[in-house]
Amino acid sequence: MKIKVCGMKFQENIAEVTGLQPDYLGFILWEKSPRFFNGKISSLPKTLKKVGVFVDAPLNEIVEKVRTMSLDYVQLHGAETPEFCSRLKEALSTNNELKDEVRNSVGIIKAIGVGDSFPFENLKPYEEVVEYFLFDTKGPLPGGNGYAFNWELLNSYTLQTPFFLSGGIGLNDMDKLRKFLNSSLASKCHAVDVNSAFEIEPGLKKKEDLDTFIKKIKQ
Repeated sequence: MKIKVCGMKFQENIAEVTGLQPDYLGFILWEKSPRFFNGKISSLPKTLKKVGVFVDAPLNEIVEKVRTMSLDYVQLHGAETPEFCSRLKEALSTNNELKDEVRNSVGIIKAIGVGDSFPFENLKPYEEVVEYFLFDTKGPLPGGNGYAFNWELLNSYTLQTPFFLSGGIGLNDMDKLRKFLNSSLASKCHAVDVNSAFEIEPGLKKKEDLDTFIKKIKQ
């Protein structure tokens, strides 16, 4: 199971978390977020994928951030439609200012807020234009609300697109998470996404707790 640590903000902390060898690091590029990242990313291992998180950003802004930050994935956390995702994918694949390895490989993750119920079949139009879904808890904020949705709802997820599981996941959820990962519900779960449950303050992650979590998940 892969691990994504989202909401990275401070350079020293980024270096600390990188040393724990997660699979993805997420950088929130939405200015209204307390975890807004407005710096340069130091050199990271090629095995560590950089994810830029956007909320209803203009297409040209996303493409420019992909170029300047050499992002591996774009995570769309707003009300972006399948049509927007399709136009973004085309813009990324045809932009001559992007390095070949970026232009040909950058992927799209569409974040979906899940409430007390969710019609997963409505996501079918996204399947041809995104690489992954990210299922997060529907709340007052686009993300980082700090609590989980009912994972049993994923029993009704029958689409083929793999997903990231998100929403307030922390060390206190290890037993529940192990049970989930060993069940049929997790057959299409590509990665676990963590953020606020591992913070000292917005954007500053607790290295020791993350280290424990990642080791337990990777066992």
